[in-house]
Amino acid sequence: MLHSLQQHRERYAGVLIALIGLGAIAESATYGLGTLAAIGPGAFPLAMGVILVVCGLGIGLSEAQTTDAHDHDRVDLSRPEWRGWGCIIGGMLAFLLLARTVGLFPATFACVFTAAMGDRTTTLPGACILATVIAAFGCALFYYGLHIQLPPFVWGMS
Repeated sequence: MLHSLQQHRERYAGVLIALIGLGAIAESATYGLGTLAAIGPGAFPLAMGVILVVCGLGIGLSEAQTTDAHDHDRVDLSRPEWRGWGCIIGGMLAFLLLARTVGLFPATFACVFTAAMGDRTTTLPGACILATVIAAFGCALFYYGLHIQLPPFVWGMS
């Protein structure tokens, strides 16, 4: 059973992605699509659903063309990666706990830095650079571009 999962993981992933896309398409039918001049709330879920179905089919069918050339790429599913799980969950918790108290930039930095440390090959400088770039981009996009109500930094605000 475990060997079968490893052997066909791309096919299973493709099917799962396509099913999620079909779900998004079905859900978008409950909203109005609108017109090209005035796009309705159902247009974005429909477009994302179509993209997911196409990607899922591409992933699933690309696996069918390859044989066991990926024997070197086997993943040991019998042993969970607790470090990765812990760091990813810790990163989400860090963002949730810090966003309102210190601001968007430090919360995003803490989230990305903590999650990046889940990879055993990540170095401290690499994680710092990645977290800084993502936090700066996130602040520029969400605070300055989309005008969300979470400031980049909270300086003594109560």
